[in-house]
Amino acid sequence: MASVTRRAFLARLGAVTAGLAASAGTLRAGGPSSGEFVFARLRYDSGDWDYNPKVCANLLDSIVQYTTIPVFPDEVVITADSAELLAFPFLFMTGHKLVRFSRQERAGLSRFVENGGLLFSDDCNHDVNGLYAKSFEDEMARVFPGPAPLPRIPNSHPLYRAFFRFPDGPPQTSHELNGWGDNIVHDYLRGHEHRGRLGVVYSNKDYGCEWDYDWRNKRFRRDDNTRFGVNLVVYAMG
Repeated sequence: MASVTRRAFLARLGAVTAGLAASAGTLRAGGPSSGEFVFARLRYDSGDWDYNPKVCANLLDSIVQYTTIPVFPDEVVITADSAELLAFPFLFMTGHKLVRFSRQERAGLSRFVENGGLLFSDDCNHDVNGLYAKSFEDEMARVFPGPAPLPRIPNSHPLYRAFFRFPDGPPQTSHELNGWGDNIVHDYLRGHEHRGRLGVVYSNKDYGCEWDYDWRNKRFRRDDNTRFGVNLVVYAMG
């Protein structure tokens, strides 16, 4: 495990939950207390944004199991054009279908990244030529115009040692070679950086399906495949 600056980490958590406490309408009554990590999922109207419903429970279980970070037990669903989006440091996005954002949603995602948020977008098709991949990449080119809006993330990036160490880059998933996607084990992730930090991490590896099982079944697995999710959260909060 890599060392984590706990003071900075918890200070960031406190700032996030203070912002959530000031928000209205997103969280149920009795929302998160100071210092709790909140798992936020992006809702977008064009596709199946609510696929892989157990990802939140599995990732929160891993955070509790491996770290001392307190967690809010409920998933929060939010849109990219919500004024409350900036209260969250980490935003999960998934699906198989078309990705289309409005002008307001694109502006919201741009602000989210500029303010230090991390969007983790995972393609359930695990196919670089699939509908989700092509349309998401097209949207990112609109949100972050430039010659290469989503370059490959090198395996030496701090993301791969933010908590657990992954010297060979992103761990592979069992879903990459199941005959549905492009039949390729992708040995890289792609991303967008703002001021030297990742604001978008984009995966064609189908981590969503890989992590979509009852959290109580993890004890029967030889290797816990959710550990990379812990790295994503620690990096987002660090």
